[in-house]
Amino acid sequence: MVNTEDFSNRLTKIMEFYELSAAAFADRIDVGRSSISHIISGRNKPSLEFVMKVVKSFPEVELYWLLNGKGSFPKSNTTTPKAEREKIVPTPTAQVPTKSNEAMNFQEVPKNSEKRTIQKIVIFYDDGTFDAFEN
Repeated sequence: MVNTEDFSNRLTKIMEFYELSAAAFADRIDVGRSSISHIISGRNKPSLEFVMKVVKSFPEVELYWLLNGKGSFPKSNTTTPKAEREKIVPTPTAQVPTKSNEAMNFQEVPKNSEKRTIQKIVIFYDDGTFDAFEN
């Protein structure tokens, strides 16, 4: 049986290691934000699905450590996310053209044309994560 208080402490340690808020952590493992709050507060016990999503989303987390606290976190051969971020070279930003005085030419769509539907919307967040919504 998993000790709920110890599990929530290990969950908090994972969030601190990755510098994620509870909301960002929930988004990353694709669970409701309230699930994180309820597990950390001890209101709910983690489900098997929840535990497996954590292990799948964070390869540095060992299942046995997450459940029982035995083993190590992060895995011994893993570099810290902060060190990885320092290795990343930022992409040069493109020069955005200044506003032109010329009027923009928009093509008018005939009213009897086929209706188009949105296939995919991608939202990028400043913490490096993203959400993709598909129709």
